[in-house]
Amino acid sequence: MFGKMKEHLSAELGSIKENGLYKNERTIITPQSSAIQVAERKGTVLNFCANNYLGLSDNPRLIKAAKEMMDKRGYGMSSVRFICGTQDIHKELEAAVSRYFKTEDTILYAACFDANGGVFEPLFTEEDAIISDSLNHASIIDGVRLCKAKRYRYANADMNDLERCLKEAQAQRFRIIVTDGVFSMDGNVAPMDKICDLAEKYDALVMVDECHSAGVVGKTGHGVSEQFDVYGRIDIYTGTLGKAFGGAVGGFTTGRKEIIDMLRQRSRPYLFSNSLPPAVVGAGIEMFKMLDESDELHTILVNNVTYFREKMMAAGFDIKPTQSAICAIMLYDAKLSQTFAAEMLEEGIYVTGFYYPVVPQGQARIRVQLSAAHKKEELDTCIDAFIRVGKHLGVIK
Repeated sequence: MFGKMKEHLSAELGSIKENGLYKNERTIITPQSSAIQVAERKGTVLNFCANNYLGLSDNPRLIKAAKEMMDKRGYGMSSVRFICGTQDIHKELEAAVSRYFKTEDTILYAACFDANGGVFEPLFTEEDAIISDSLNHASIIDGVRLCKAKRYRYANADMNDLERCLKEAQAQRFRIIVTDGVFSMDGNVAPMDKICDLAEKYDALVMVDECHSAGVVGKTGHGVSEQFDVYGRIDIYTGTLGKAFGGAVGGFTTGRKEIIDMLRQRSRPYLFSNSLPPAVVGAGIEMFKMLDESDELHTILVNNVTYFREKMMAAGFDIKPTQSAICAIMLYDAKLSQTFAAEMLEEGIYVTGFYYPVVPQGQARIRVQLSAAHKKEELDTCIDAFIRVGKHLGVIK
């Protein structure tokens, strides 16, 4: 049988390559940081495509905390939480997440993909409705697929279309509006104040995925509730420790106490996955202590984003509107995005072309992600390289 399948897969892979959609992985041989080394090129390159928003991926304080916690609590748990996989530190980290988001309770997962995959099925049935933004992350889409609730889909951040869906969903028992806080491909922020207004008008719950917004947006980087002053109006948050919050692994769902309690009883990714390892938990606890002490890293990040965006737009690049640390440099052609990224690597800048199926057909781009770790001279080096490559490839004049 595999002979037939091999022939089919080879043909599919050939088509992917022919259409310029094949994804090659480059290999980093140093810690993740603003400056890294890759196996495919000699010397150091500047990294502008990591989710390392606060520059914590190689932070010495977090590394020290991870090592110390491994010494204290071991390497791994070898169990799920409800059998014998819960340590005191898991509870401590959950409490820290709850304090950060001003919620009642928190449940930890191996990743936010698991958090989103495990949130809908325990809470909603065929009697209910899930109303989802069209640009929501794949993990939300997959989580919704696992649930029998009726599905509604509204155009990205379009409140008129959301209201249409809410009116149609009045026939269902419970309704929940689900949205990313920051949409990972475009960098725009969901209008949470308006979403909460409509939720209250049409009697719906609200859930937001904070993966690309927590640590990034808001006056002190505390996410969309801080930015739009909607604390107490959002019922469920999901998020990750793998982006601004240290860059490792681990996800969470935080929100209303009864919701979190039900997830502990019935959420399959929680019930059937090992607990987070002590090293990750220890670093997570220390990370929240750091953010409690100061919002300096967030201030640096905001200044870096403003500087980079203004310089790039002045150079003539087509950039999606953004309020986050994501700057989508639009190129529209998949092959061009790969060629552009390859030439940027030769210039010493590590960026990646994004194209179908990660983004819609004809919407290829270079997604630049700024970090608090980037120094001004590194930003200037990146901008200068973009201008040289952009002129060489005819993207700008």
